[in-house]
Amino acid sequence: MLAVIKKSKDGTVVRFERHLKHSVEKVWASLTENEKLAKWFPELRIDDLREGGVVKFDMQDGTFEELAILEVKKHAVLEYMWGEDKVRFELYSEPEGCRLVLEETIYKVTDHSPRDIAGWHVCLDVIEALLDGKTLDSRKEQWKKWYEKYVREFAEKQS
Repeated sequence: MLAVIKKSKDGTVVRFERHLKHSVEKVWASLTENEKLAKWFPELRIDDLREGGVVKFDMQDGTFEELAILEVKKHAVLEYMWGEDKVRFELYSEPEGCRLVLEETIYKVTDHSPRDIAGWHVCLDVIEALLDGKTLDSRKEQWKKWYEKYVREFAEKQS
């Protein structure tokens, strides 16, 4: 299912919602524990999990971009800067697991925006697969499929 893309007063909000058959504690660990985080987003590392703390993004050239953590509520909310944008994860307990919501607030949509959103889409697929004890065949092929769809979605929303 595609993310919902809506314009807002702050720019454009892209919202993913997934229902997972795992506890908020288990999903939270996937988002915040570096050994688990590395399995679905190897370029990210949390250095200091607190408001005002830092998530580091490995630029793959020997440098790191520091992403400021804006909000942390254990087992519920993790929000940090993503360049000029914001990424927010929210977890909600449900009878058979939890609901994971990922919102990216994009202040200025660019040609790169569909690439990032397709990337987040695949990341969420990978998190779910890992939690289920499975793997995705080809992240790159999955990304290509979703990228084309998000290019069309952004084009429709921006026109």
